[in-house]
Amino acid sequence: MSLKSLNIPTIDFVNRRHLAMVFSAILLVASIISLSIQGLKLGIDFTGGTLIEVGYQQTADLEDIRAKLDEANYQGTNVQYFGSDTEVLIQLEPQQVSSAKLSSSIIHMLGEGIDVRRVEFVGPKVGEELTNDGGLAMLYALIGILIYVAFRFEYRFALGSIAALVHDVIIVLGIFSALQIEFDLTVLAAILAVIGYSLNDTIVVYDRIRENFLSTRLVEPKPIINDALNQTLSRTIMTSLTTLLVLLALFYLGGEVIHSFAGALLIGVIIGTYSSIYVASSMILALGISKADMLPPTEKENKEIDARP
Repeated sequence: MSLKSLNIPTIDFVNRRHLAMVFSAILLVASIISLSIQGLKLGIDFTGGTLIEVGYQQTADLEDIRAKLDEANYQGTNVQYFGSDTEVLIQLEPQQVSSAKLSSSIIHMLGEGIDVRRVEFVGPKVGEELTNDGGLAMLYALIGILIYVAFRFEYRFALGSIAALVHDVIIVLGIFSALQIEFDLTVLAAILAVIGYSLNDTIVVYDRIRENFLSTRLVEPKPIINDALNQTLSRTIMTSLTTLLVLLALFYLGGEVIHSFAGALLIGVIIGTYSSIYVASSMILALGISKADMLPPTEKENKEIDARP
């Protein structure tokens, strides 16, 4: 039974994969260049230091605040609005004085009439440990995925899924680097969530590809993979759209605290949906997947025996 008779769209994804690969290559190269030149704008969670959030009754003058901090010889300060022009976030590099004395002196220096919302302090050693632990968390996640998919499907599927996940992570990091959006622990958590979301989409596509290999008499992998992509397309789009609606609400209504978290997930879901359709399937094609690879060991042996002269 054809896909058209089942009212399933027949988009030729496989023959358009070369354009998608060029697009992905451009994004990856641009991301790597940005990460190499600019790097990530690491938050206090990774760099260490003191963070002070204050509220003003009227619009705060950032230039005046910066001038007062410079006069007091505070180096490496970052002053910015936080949600509105009456909310100010002050970040300072690790100082020699205690966090309590530091926050008290800055609040006194800024004058009366301000409302201290929060004060956070992260030591440089803790920041370094968080950086190492965050990198290890992503590495362990990728290794675990590689092992699971290799056992669940076939090693070519495992390599394809890892390639798609690395593709997604690099592009998300590249966008954060290019736009100089602060990268903190919430963004790291978002990237780990993106890995899980993207893998879920990829596994659904791979499962349908395997089913199609086993249920059809076709041997050529391209039409089998293309049919699988079309059969799972509606599910992929609906899942992504419903997820994006929630993330858009979080991004615009959730407040400044989770702004970067929601932004990373928004970018990741879009890129992950694209990679599960184009990158993951293109990788297994490039690695030479075939119908014989999907057969149980006994059937493979019988086919090899039948093929002998």
